[in-house]
This record gives sequence, structure tokens and C-alpha cells, in this order.
Amino acid sequence: MVLSKRRGTKNIRLSVSPSGQARVGLPAWAPYSAGISFAKSRSQWIKDHQQTYPTAVLGNGSPIGKSNRMLYVHDQDSTKISTRLMPGVVKITTSLPISDRAVQKKSTMAAEKALKKEAESLLPQRLAALAAKHGFSYKSVRVKKLSSRWGSCSSDKSIALNYFLMQLPWQMIDYVLLHELVHTIHLNHSPSFWVDFEKVYPGAKQIRKQMKNYRPVINSLKLM
Repeated sequence: MVLSKRRGTKNIRLSVSPSGQARVGLPAWAPYSAGISFAKSRSQWIKDHQQTYPTAVLGNGSPIGKSNRMLYVHDQDSTKISTRLMPGVVKITTSLPISDRAVQKKSTMAAEKALKKEAESLLPQRLAALAAKHGFSYKSVRVKKLSSRWGSCSSDKSIALNYFLMQLPWQMIDYVLLHELVHTIHLNHSPSFWVDFEKVYPGAKQIRKQMKNYRPVINSLKLM
């Protein structure tokens, strides 16, 4: 369980990340013990939500981001699981079954590296284009892994983008990028934030509803 405090938070908030980790957000003034007690009182809720996140299984052809696919090569003489990033391909060579836990762990690590590389190539330039188009400015942008959010914007206009964004359709990627750009003006989700967001992204609230069907994880496919 992770306990965190954020300025501007008025209530205790409980969430479960795609990895199954419980997270408690606290107002700055609240003691950590209050967060622990709150989590204990919602233990069944946490278990129920952890069960809604099945473990992803990657197989031949599983899509990774916009341009990569998983490729498994069986080598009966291989004594280890080797991974290699190639143009458009995340290659895994092993003598073990694809469904083996160790193979899946290595596959996920390699897939995330491919996602990060692709995200670092595409997201900053897309963010810059959207900022120029709509008249926003920001201090910096970083691409990294975020456990439960698609992006964030700090008070000094530093933007962080989750490399799992590459798993989303482009219209949702633009939604997140513009969302963070609007946060360079409004650090909260006040009515003014949504008014300005709708100006640069008409129908933003509808996309927001659709976003709830996606999680920052590696997509899975049936084994082939």
C-alpha cells in the first residue's frame, strides 16, 4: 500500500493501480494513520478491485504501442531467456513455453522498453505541436512510467507523460496531452479548467468517459 499527500486534496482517496497496488491519497494536514485506518476499513473493496485486473499474457503478434509486435523464437538449446529490440519487433528467444512466468516477466520488461523508446520519440514532438497550435507554454516534458495516471503537470509547468500512452488511440493521446497543457493554466479541475479544455478539445468529457476503459498496462493477446 502506498500513502501520499498532495496539496489541494480535501478528502481521503483510495484507488487500486493496474498492478494491484492500493494507493491512499491524503490531504496535507491528515496523519498517515488516518490513511491506514481508512484502507483497513475498505479492505474488501481493495480485494474486489485487485481481482478485476487479470494478469496480461503476451503472445506472438501482441501489439506493443503503435508500431511494435511481440515475436517469440523457440530455441531448444537456449539456456536463458534473451530479449532484443528490433525495428517493429520485440524479440524473445527461449526454450521455455511462452506462458512460463519467467518468460512473461522478461517479455513485459522488454515490451516496456520498446514503449518508452517509442514514446520518447513521438510524444514530446506531439506535445510541442499541440502547444504551438493552441498557444500554451510549458517548462519541460519527461516520458516515464506512471503507475496510475496518464500524465501530470507541476506548478512550474513541468509535464510528465506516461509511456503507456502509446497503447491508446491517438485521439485519447491528444486528450491527455491537451489535458496537461490546460493544467499549465489551471492546476485543478475547476469549472474554468473544463471550459478551457472544451475550447481546445470539443467533447473532452465524452473522451474522459471512454478513458475509463483503458489502463496503463501492456495489452494482452491470446497465445498463438
